[in-house]
Amino acid sequence: MTETGPLVQQLLSIMGSRLLDPLEILLGDPVSDLRERCERAAESWAARLLGPEGNYAVASIIGALYPGDDAFDPPADWWRTPLGQVVLVQMGYPGREAVSYALAGAMLGVTRQGVHDLVTRNKLARHPDGGVTVTSIRERIQLRGQRP
Repeated sequence: MTETGPLVQQLLSIMGSRLLDPLEILLGDPVSDLRERCERAAESWAARLLGPEGNYAVASIIGALYPGDDAFDPPADWWRTPLGQVVLVQMGYPGREAVSYALAGAMLGVTRQGVHDLVTRNKLARHPDGGVTVTSIRERIQLRGQRP
């Protein structure tokens, strides 16, 4: 599996459950040709998401795969997935300046207490309204040299 392999697999899984599986149910037959096209598209999207213009690709993919009128609000464990990590590195948390210590911990793969320790040691920035700034979480991930 390539460096983009886990991200490609997650994109395929999301496209399958949100797009292709419902189409198969509605149409009453397999959509094999569309699955093949989605495989190629997932590889292309993964490369775009990880590229220099990844923030634009993130906005497009989030809008397409997570549509709705409500604010984008994935569960905490989503942030540790390949796509969650790409979104975090490329854009942060769309629409939010700060997150709770618990969510920051989920994003970083540490405990809430670990986040508290990082804030105390000035490794993460406390937001004036509470929680931790998303910018400092992104910077922490980039400093550690993590790749999504």
